[in-house]
Amino acid sequence: MIRLAALLGKPWIWSFLGAGLVFVATISFTRGVGAGGIMTAALSLAIFSVIVGVGQMFVITLGPGNVDLSLPANIGLASAVAMKTMGGNDSMILIGLLAALGTGFAVGVANYALIRALRIPPIIATLSSSFIILSIDISYGRGLQIKPPAGFADFANIQIVGVPILAIVTLLFTILAGIALQRTLYGRSVLAIGQNMRAAWLAGIRVERIRFFTYVLSGALGGMNGALLAGYFRGASVDIGNEYLLTSIAVVVIGGTSVAGGKANVPGIWGAALFLVLLLTMLNTFGVSPGVRLVLTGLIIVGVITVAGGQKVTR
Repeated sequence: MIRLAALLGKPWIWSFLGAGLVFVATISFTRGVGAGGIMTAALSLAIFSVIVGVGQMFVITLGPGNVDLSLPANIGLASAVAMKTMGGNDSMILIGLLAALGTGFAVGVANYALIRALRIPPIIATLSSSFIILSIDISYGRGLQIKPPAGFADFANIQIVGVPILAIVTLLFTILAGIALQRTLYGRSVLAIGQNMRAAWLAGIRVERIRFFTYVLSGALGGMNGALLAGYFRGASVDIGNEYLLTSIAVVVIGGTSVAGGKANVPGIWGAALFLVLLLTMLNTFGVSPGVRLVLTGLIIVGVITVAGGQKVTR
Protein backbone atom coordinates (compact mmCIF):
# COMPACT_ATOMS: atom_id res chain seq x y z
CA MET A 1 0.00 0.00 0.00
CA ILE A 2 2.86 2.35 0.82
CA ARG A 3 4.49 1.66 -2.54
CA LEU A 4 1.17 2.19 -4.33
CA ALA A 5 0.65 5.50 -2.52
CA ALA A 6 4.17 6.56 -3.44
CA LEU A 7 3.56 5.63 -7.08
CA LEU A 8 0.28 7.56 -7.19
CA GLY A 9 2.17 10.50 -5.74
CA LYS A 10 4.27 10.72 -8.88
CA PRO A 11 2.82 13.45 -11.14
CA TRP A 12 3.58 11.53 -14.34
CA ILE A 13 1.55 8.46 -13.38
CA TRP A 14 -1.80 10.20 -13.88
CA SER A 15 -1.16 10.88 -17.56
CA PHE A 16 -0.46 7.17 -18.12
CA LEU A 17 -3.55 6.18 -16.13
CA GLY A 18 -5.64 8.53 -18.25
CA ALA A 19 -4.19 7.05 -21.43
CA GLY A 20 -4.90 3.54 -20.13
CA LEU A 21 -8.51 4.35 -19.30
CA VAL A 22 -9.15 5.86 -22.72
CA PHE A 23 -7.54 2.84 -24.40
CA VAL A 24 -9.70 0.42 -22.38
CA ALA A 25 -12.83 2.41 -23.25
CA THR A 26 -11.92 2.29 -26.94
CA ILE A 27 -11.20 -1.44 -27.17
CA SER A 28 -14.27 -2.20 -25.04
CA PHE A 29 -16.37 -0.43 -27.65
CA THR A 30 -14.71 -2.40 -30.46
CA ARG A 31 -14.78 -5.61 -28.36
CA GLY A 32 -11.03 -5.92 -28.63
CA VAL A 33 -10.90 -5.73 -32.41
CA GLY A 34 -7.87 -3.79 -33.66
CA ALA A 35 -6.36 -3.20 -30.21
CA GLY A 36 -2.82 -3.74 -31.47
CA GLY A 37 -3.33 -1.46 -34.44
CA ILE A 38 -4.76 1.28 -32.21
CA MET A 39 -1.73 1.19 -29.92
CA THR A 40 0.71 1.17 -32.84
CA ALA A 41 -1.04 4.15 -34.41
CA ALA A 42 -1.08 5.94 -31.05
CA LEU A 43 2.67 5.44 -30.62
CA SER A 44 3.32 6.60 -34.19
CA LEU A 45 1.46 9.89 -33.69
CA ALA A 46 2.49 10.50 -30.07
CA ILE A 47 6.15 10.66 -31.08
CA PHE A 48 5.79 14.09 -32.64
CA SER A 49 4.03 15.55 -29.60
CA VAL A 50 6.78 14.16 -27.37
CA ILE A 51 9.58 15.74 -29.41
CA VAL A 52 8.11 19.26 -29.38
CA GLY A 53 6.85 18.67 -25.84
CA VAL A 54 10.39 18.20 -24.53
CA GLY A 55 11.49 21.54 -26.00
CA GLN A 56 8.38 23.27 -24.70
CA MET A 57 8.93 21.66 -21.28
CA PHE A 58 12.35 23.24 -20.90
CA VAL A 59 10.95 26.64 -21.92
CA ILE A 60 7.97 26.49 -19.55
CA THR A 61 10.22 25.32 -16.71
CA LEU A 62 12.06 28.65 -16.94
CA GLY A 63 9.15 30.24 -15.10
CA PRO A 64 5.84 32.09 -15.58
CA GLY A 65 5.40 33.72 -18.99
CA ASN A 66 7.94 31.56 -20.78
CA VAL A 67 6.36 29.68 -23.68
CA ASP A 68 7.17 29.07 -27.34
CA LEU A 69 4.18 29.84 -29.57
CA SER A 70 6.22 29.82 -32.78
CA LEU A 71 6.38 26.01 -32.95
CA PRO A 72 3.60 25.46 -35.55
CA ALA A 73 5.11 27.95 -38.01
CA ASN A 74 8.61 26.66 -37.22
CA ILE A 75 7.53 23.07 -37.96
CA GLY A 76 5.91 24.09 -41.25
CA LEU A 77 8.94 26.02 -42.48
CA ALA A 78 11.44 23.37 -41.38
CA SER A 79 9.43 20.65 -43.13
CA ALA A 80 9.57 22.59 -46.40
CA VAL A 81 13.28 23.38 -46.03
CA ALA A 82 14.10 19.74 -45.26
CA MET A 83 12.10 18.35 -48.18
CA LYS A 84 13.45 20.89 -50.66
CA THR A 85 16.99 20.24 -49.48
CA MET A 86 16.55 16.49 -49.81
CA GLY A 87 15.00 16.95 -53.23
CA GLY A 88 13.66 13.41 -53.24
CA ASN A 89 17.21 12.06 -53.14
CA ASP A 90 18.09 9.49 -50.47
CA SER A 91 21.73 10.63 -50.46
CA MET A 92 20.58 14.07 -49.23
CA ILE A 93 18.61 12.85 -46.20
CA LEU A 94 21.27 13.77 -43.63
CA ILE A 95 21.81 17.20 -45.21
CA GLY A 96 18.06 17.77 -45.17
CA LEU A 97 17.81 16.88 -41.48
CA LEU A 98 20.68 19.26 -40.71
CA ALA A 99 18.88 21.96 -42.70
CA ALA A 100 15.73 21.40 -40.62
CA LEU A 101 17.76 21.64 -37.43
CA GLY A 102 19.42 24.81 -38.71
CA THR A 103 16.05 26.33 -39.52
CA GLY A 104 14.75 25.60 -36.05
CA PHE A 105 17.99 26.91 -34.54
CA ALA A 106 17.57 30.20 -36.43
CA VAL A 107 13.96 30.48 -35.24
CA GLY A 108 15.07 29.95 -31.64
CA VAL A 109 17.75 32.62 -31.97
CA ALA A 110 15.22 35.04 -33.48
CA ASN A 111 12.73 34.35 -30.69
CA TYR A 112 15.25 35.07 -27.98
CA ALA A 113 16.51 38.17 -29.81
CA LEU A 114 12.98 39.59 -29.78
CA ILE A 115 12.56 38.77 -26.11
CA ARG A 116 15.92 40.20 -25.07
CA ALA A 117 16.30 43.18 -27.40
CA LEU A 118 12.74 44.48 -27.29
CA ARG A 119 12.08 43.49 -23.65
CA ILE A 120 8.69 42.04 -24.51
CA PRO A 121 7.05 38.98 -22.91
CA PRO A 122 7.98 35.65 -24.54
CA ILE A 123 4.34 34.89 -25.33
CA ILE A 124 4.14 38.07 -27.44
CA ALA A 125 7.60 37.68 -28.97
CA THR A 126 7.13 34.08 -30.09
CA LEU A 127 3.60 34.71 -31.35
CA SER A 128 4.84 37.69 -33.37
CA SER A 129 7.73 35.74 -34.84
CA SER A 130 5.35 32.95 -35.85
CA PHE A 131 3.58 35.31 -38.26
CA ILE A 132 6.91 36.25 -39.85
CA ILE A 133 7.96 32.60 -40.10
CA LEU A 134 4.59 31.67 -41.62
CA SER A 135 4.98 34.37 -44.27
CA ILE A 136 8.44 33.06 -45.14
CA ASP A 137 7.07 29.51 -45.30
CA ILE A 138 4.24 30.50 -47.64
CA SER A 139 6.71 32.26 -49.93
CA TYR A 140 9.31 29.50 -49.75
CA GLY A 141 7.02 26.49 -50.03
CA ARG A 142 4.59 28.19 -52.43
CA GLY A 143 1.80 26.10 -50.95
CA LEU A 144 3.01 22.94 -52.70
CA GLN A 145 3.19 19.42 -51.31
CA ILE A 146 6.90 18.56 -51.32
CA LYS A 147 7.54 14.81 -51.26
CA PRO A 148 10.32 13.20 -49.18
CA PRO A 149 12.87 10.67 -50.48
CA ALA A 150 11.47 7.15 -50.51
CA GLY A 151 14.10 5.91 -48.04
CA PHE A 152 13.30 8.67 -45.53
CA ALA A 153 9.54 8.10 -45.80
CA ASP A 154 10.05 4.37 -45.26
CA PHE A 155 12.27 5.02 -42.22
CA ALA A 156 9.67 7.34 -40.67
CA ASN A 157 7.01 4.64 -41.01
CA ILE A 158 8.97 1.43 -40.34
CA GLN A 159 7.93 -0.77 -37.39
CA ILE A 160 9.57 -3.55 -35.39
CA VAL A 161 7.03 -6.04 -34.02
CA GLY A 162 4.37 -3.35 -34.19
CA VAL A 163 6.54 -0.72 -32.49
CA PRO A 164 7.55 2.25 -34.68
CA ILE A 165 11.31 2.61 -34.89
CA LEU A 166 10.87 6.37 -34.39
CA ALA A 167 9.20 5.60 -31.05
CA ILE A 168 12.29 3.68 -29.93
CA VAL A 169 14.61 6.51 -31.03
CA THR A 170 12.38 9.09 -29.35
CA LEU A 171 12.31 7.05 -26.14
CA LEU A 172 16.12 7.06 -26.04
CA PHE A 173 16.07 10.80 -26.69
CA THR A 174 13.67 11.45 -23.80
CA ILE A 175 15.84 9.36 -21.47
CA LEU A 176 18.78 11.59 -22.37
CA ALA A 177 16.57 14.67 -21.87
CA GLY A 178 15.62 13.44 -18.40
CA ILE A 179 19.27 12.89 -17.50
CA ALA A 180 20.15 16.34 -18.84
CA LEU A 181 17.37 17.90 -16.76
CA GLN A 182 18.31 16.27 -13.46
CA ARG A 183 22.03 15.53 -13.75
CA THR A 184 23.64 18.33 -15.75
CA LEU A 185 24.52 21.91 -14.90
CA TYR A 186 22.27 23.16 -17.68
CA GLY A 187 19.21 21.22 -16.50
CA ARG A 188 19.64 22.21 -12.88
CA SER A 189 20.12 25.82 -13.95
CA VAL A 190 16.80 25.73 -15.82
CA LEU A 191 15.07 24.39 -12.71
CA ALA A 192 16.75 26.99 -10.50
CA ILE A 193 15.76 29.86 -12.78
CA GLY A 194 12.17 28.63 -12.80
CA GLN A 195 12.06 28.48 -9.01
CA ASN A 196 13.51 31.96 -8.51
CA MET A 197 15.28 33.86 -11.28
CA ARG A 198 16.87 36.47 -9.04
CA ALA A 199 18.16 33.88 -6.59
CA ALA A 200 19.59 31.89 -9.50
CA TRP A 201 21.38 35.01 -10.77
CA LEU A 202 22.78 35.77 -7.32
CA ALA A 203 23.99 32.17 -7.12
CA GLY A 204 26.13 32.77 -10.19
CA ILE A 205 23.94 31.18 -12.84
CA ARG A 206 24.15 32.98 -16.18
CA VAL A 207 20.42 33.38 -16.52
CA GLU A 208 20.25 34.94 -19.97
CA ARG A 209 22.67 32.43 -21.45
CA ILE A 210 20.51 29.58 -20.15
CA ARG A 211 17.34 31.21 -21.47
CA PHE A 212 18.97 31.72 -24.87
CA PHE A 213 20.03 28.08 -25.09
CA THR A 214 16.58 26.91 -24.00
CA TYR A 215 14.70 28.84 -26.69
CA VAL A 216 17.23 27.64 -29.27
CA LEU A 217 16.72 24.06 -28.06
CA SER A 218 12.95 24.38 -28.44
CA GLY A 219 13.39 25.84 -31.92
CA ALA A 220 15.79 23.10 -33.00
CA LEU A 221 13.46 20.34 -31.79
CA GLY A 222 10.59 22.01 -33.62
CA GLY A 223 12.69 22.02 -36.78
CA MET A 224 13.55 18.33 -36.46
CA ASN A 225 9.90 17.56 -35.78
CA GLY A 226 8.96 19.29 -39.03
CA ALA A 227 11.31 17.06 -41.04
CA LEU A 228 10.07 13.88 -39.34
CA LEU A 229 6.42 14.85 -39.82
CA ALA A 230 7.05 15.44 -43.53
CA GLY A 231 8.64 12.00 -43.76
CA TYR A 232 5.82 10.29 -41.87
CA PHE A 233 3.02 11.95 -43.82
CA ARG A 234 5.07 11.76 -47.04
CA GLY A 235 4.97 15.46 -47.76
CA ALA A 236 5.59 18.93 -46.36
CA SER A 237 2.94 21.63 -46.10
CA VAL A 238 2.46 25.03 -44.50
CA ASP A 239 -0.12 23.78 -41.99
CA ILE A 240 1.59 20.51 -41.05
CA GLY A 241 2.40 21.81 -37.56
CA ASN A 242 -0.82 23.65 -36.76
CA GLU A 243 -2.08 21.20 -34.14
CA TYR A 244 1.10 21.48 -32.07
CA LEU A 245 0.36 24.97 -30.73
CA LEU A 246 -1.98 23.71 -27.99
CA THR A 247 -0.70 20.14 -27.97
CA SER A 248 2.91 21.09 -27.17
CA ILE A 249 1.70 22.95 -24.09
CA ALA A 250 -0.94 20.38 -23.14
CA VAL A 251 1.47 17.42 -23.05
CA VAL A 252 3.83 19.38 -20.83
CA VAL A 253 1.26 20.44 -18.25
CA ILE A 254 -0.79 17.23 -18.29
CA GLY A 255 2.50 15.36 -17.95
CA GLY A 256 3.24 16.97 -14.60
CA THR A 257 5.35 20.04 -15.40
CA SER A 258 4.32 23.09 -13.39
CA VAL A 259 3.16 26.16 -15.30
CA ALA A 260 4.69 28.17 -12.44
CA GLY A 261 8.14 26.95 -13.48
CA GLY A 262 10.91 25.22 -11.59
CA LYS A 263 9.33 21.77 -11.79
CA ALA A 264 9.57 19.55 -14.88
CA ASN A 265 8.65 15.98 -15.70
CA VAL A 266 9.92 14.12 -18.77
CA PRO A 267 8.14 10.71 -18.41
CA GLY A 268 4.76 12.43 -18.11
CA ILE A 269 5.12 13.87 -21.60
CA TRP A 270 4.86 10.35 -23.02
CA GLY A 271 1.74 9.60 -20.97
CA ALA A 272 0.11 12.89 -21.93
CA ALA A 273 0.93 12.45 -25.63
CA LEU A 274 -0.58 8.96 -25.64
CA PHE A 275 -3.60 10.23 -23.71
CA LEU A 276 -4.34 12.95 -26.30
CA VAL A 277 -3.87 10.64 -29.29
CA LEU A 278 -5.96 7.87 -27.75
CA LEU A 279 -8.64 10.39 -26.77
CA LEU A 280 -8.97 11.46 -30.40
CA THR A 281 -9.02 7.79 -31.46
CA MET A 282 -11.77 7.03 -28.94
CA LEU A 283 -13.94 9.89 -30.16
CA ASN A 284 -13.43 8.76 -33.75
CA THR A 285 -14.35 5.19 -32.79
CA PHE A 286 -17.51 6.39 -31.07
CA GLY A 287 -18.50 8.15 -34.29
CA VAL A 288 -18.42 11.67 -32.88
CA SER A 289 -18.68 14.30 -35.61
CA PRO A 290 -15.55 16.41 -36.36
CA GLY A 291 -17.04 19.60 -34.94
CA VAL A 292 -18.19 18.00 -31.68
CA ARG A 293 -14.90 16.08 -31.49
CA LEU A 294 -12.87 19.28 -31.60
CA VAL A 295 -15.04 20.91 -28.94
CA LEU A 296 -14.86 17.91 -26.62
CA THR A 297 -11.11 17.52 -27.11
CA GLY A 298 -10.55 21.20 -26.41
CA LEU A 299 -12.72 21.16 -23.29
CA ILE A 300 -11.00 18.05 -21.93
CA ILE A 301 -7.54 19.50 -22.58
CA VAL A 302 -8.42 22.83 -20.96
CA GLY A 303 -10.00 21.04 -18.00
CA VAL A 304 -7.01 18.79 -17.42
CA ILE A 305 -4.58 21.69 -17.81
CA THR A 306 -6.60 23.75 -15.32
CA VAL A 307 -6.52 20.95 -12.74
CA ALA A 308 -2.87 20.07 -13.40
CA GLY A 309 -1.80 23.69 -13.36
CA GLY A 310 -3.30 24.24 -9.95
CA GLN A 311 -0.13 23.08 -8.22
CA LYS A 312 2.28 25.95 -7.74
CA VAL A 313 5.93 25.82 -6.96
CA THR A 314 6.73 27.05 -3.47
CA ARG A 315 9.06 30.00 -3.77
